[in-house]
Amino acid sequence: MNIWLTLHLIGVVLFIGNIITAAFWKVRADLTKDPTVIYGTVKNVMLADYVFTLPGIALIIVSGFAMAATAEWPMSGLNWLTLSLILFAFTGIIWLAILIPLQRGMIRQIAQCIESGTISKAYQQASRNWAVFGIAATLLPIVILYLMVTKSF
Repeated sequence: MNIWLTLHLIGVVLFIGNIITAAFWKVRADLTKDPTVIYGTVKNVMLADYVFTLPGIALIIVSGFAMAATAEWPMSGLNWLTLSLILFAFTGIIWLAILIPLQRGMIRQIAQCIESGTISKAYQQASRNWAVFGIAATLLPIVILYLMVTKSF
């Protein structure tokens, strides 16, 4: 297996693995209804994005473009590669423009809830929005993974 493919697979595992496990731990924390537990989890989800998701994205982009150039895959017209790139960019936009600001807001909102011991409506709304956009930002990479494996068109 060549180095670019190896780096690409490591990036995919870091990226998809982290977005799925982050959602799992966030949902589990929310089910406790304990603001202290939720606060720690949401902060760690944010940290995990920087430690795992960002390096995964970097590996995916660098190795993906290197493999495409080496294999001389077409980077124009609509094909599995260009559709994957479009979906990957859309995932990035969701993450940067919506999910990261929501996570920062959830950290602030749940921190305010620790003293009272109750979950605020503002946190609940931000958490619901995070779940909706997080589902989209998780399903799109799974579609991309399918396109990358099958190279169907």
